[in-house]
This record gives sequence, structure tokens and C-alpha cells, in this order.
Amino acid sequence: MHILMVLAHPLEDSFAASVARVARKALEGRGHTVDLLDLYREGFDPRLTVRERGSYFHEHYDASDVSAWIARIKAADGLVLVFPQWWFNFPAILKGFFDRVFAPGVAFDHDPAGGRIVPRLGNIKLFWALTSTGSPWWVVHLYMGNPVKRLLKRGIAAFCGKSLDFRMISMHDMDRATQAKRQRHLERVRALVSRI
Repeated sequence: MHILMVLAHPLEDSFAASVARVARKALEGRGHTVDLLDLYREGFDPRLTVRERGSYFHEHYDASDVSAWIARIKAADGLVLVFPQWWFNFPAILKGFFDRVFAPGVAFDHDPAGGRIVPRLGNIKLFWALTSTGSPWWVVHLYMGNPVKRLLKRGIAAFCGKSLDFRMISMHDMDRATQAKRQRHLERVRALVSRI
């Protein structure tokens, strides 16, 4: 399987970067190929352009500025996102990646009758998110209702692909995590990703 791994963190020595390294090594150890797309290191601009928004509902969406990233997602069999959750949401750069790359004619088609959008990412069979939150589990799940998982699973994954293997692996309470807790999480990621 060819995996597109999207890393969204500004610091090269972040815990998210460690998670990406562990996951990549585990995937490659199972014989998969991994295309690491580090949004910050590649200079991805998350801002939707005037041309992109202006053509959003036209027959031909203007994706010329992001065509290289679109080609990478079209070449993938699986997608693994690695990112922290900030304010119970995606980092802005990752949200911009969805806005600009998961676009009409790429990730979905508009229903001409005005109904539900039609998924186009039939090549993507696996959609995993490896993430962390600064808040404890109970705040994310009980108080906030786990908004990032809902957005990824019910929104992006469901509207862009069919019969996806969706999974989200989170480490909660990151702001107070000991080195031992971080290491246990990395081992968990390694073990789970090694089953792919």
C-alpha cells in the first residue's frame, strides 16, 4: 500500500514529528511505501485563493496552485494524518489543506441536483489520524463531544471516500504528559500501525 502521511506541526522536534517517524518506520517495516508530506517544511499555504473560491461551484475547479499536492493524494492508497489538536480543532495549516486539496473534482463532485456531494477519493482505502490533545480525555469526549473525530469521520472521510478503514488514535492531556506516557503512546502507535 502507498500511504500519504500528512504532518501538520511547525516544530521539527515536536511530539507530532516523533509520532510521524514511528508510524512511518512501522509502515515501511510492513512493506508499505510512505510519502511524507510535511506541510510546514513544504511551505504549504493554507489560504484558499480568490481563483479557487471563485471556481468552487463551476464545472472546472481551478486547482492549478495545488496540483502537485493533489497528484500525491491521487497516487495514494491510504492517508495518515499526524497533527495536534489546538482549541479542539485542526491546526490552521491542516484545515487549509482540506479546503484547498480536498476540492471539487478531486475529493468529491457536487450533485448537480443540489443533494449530497459525491465522493471521488475511491483510491483511498485507509484514513487514519494520529493526534494529541492538551485537554484530558473527559473534556474532549464528554464536554466537547470529540469534534475533530466527528469532523474527520462523518464529514471529510465519509463525504470523500467509500468503505474507508477509519481510525483515530489520540493521546490526551499532552500538556501534562510525562516522558513515560509519551513513550507508551509511541509504542501504542507503533503496535497499531504495524497491523496495517
